Amino acid sequence: MTGASRGIGAAAAELLAESGCSVVANYLHSERRAYELCDALTRRGFSCAPFRADVSVRDEAFALAAFALDRFGGADILVNNAGIAQQKLFTDITPAEWERMFAVSVGAAFHCTQAVLPYMLRQKSGCIVNVSSIWGITGASCEVHYSAAKAALIGMTKALAKELGPSGIRVNCVAPGAADTDMNSGLSAGDIELLREEIPLGRLGSAREIAQCIRFLCFEEAAYVTGQVISPNGGMVV
Repeated sequence: MTGASRGIGAAAAELLAESGCSVVANYLHSERRAYELCDALTRRGFSCAPFRADVSVRDEAFALAAFALDRFGGADILVNNAGIAQQKLFTDITPAEWERMFAVSVGAAFHCTQAVLPYMLRQKSGCIVNVSSIWGITGASCEVHYSAAKAALIGMTKALAKELGPSGIRVNCVAPGAADTDMNSGLSAGDIELLREEIPLGRLGSAREIAQCIRFLCFEEAAYVTGQVISPNGGMVV
């Protein structure tokens, strides 16, 4: 589970552990949060181990996969959740910012998926969930690089599902709408209110609600679901 130290990633890690999975909680900067999450789950009798890796760097992504295989003996589920956000006029985006956005959102998913696929292919089963965004579906003003990277994840999901389906490996995508997470913590109260007004359900989603969609895609209830994009967004896009 990449990007597992906070927000949607932490909520998904908790739900997967509660569902019986042994979870590797990847983090980069939020070491304290990752260790607190795993410690709390371990005290409750669940299995969770933190691992620091910048998964946009290929060697570190492969080290993460190697740790999971060594620690728990397999990699049956991969959740690609690593991501960053930035609001900026398109004309002000620097080449470095553009490249970093794609490295974290798309490159990390590429590296981590290639790292675990040999194991999944050998056992002819596996589940991959890519976490995109509603903006990968509709696009967002002042978030062109973010929208483009999240759209690329959706394309990757659909193509990979076709390629890996004959090997018994399912690939799906969750594209959340506005959620009450750290990624939106920089928005003003006015901005949050404007968002609420655009959402038919009248509120932002919670990290746990998004994580429940991720968990659904990982288990037998979704055994006939692959190549799909589920967008929990409160009706903001229908």
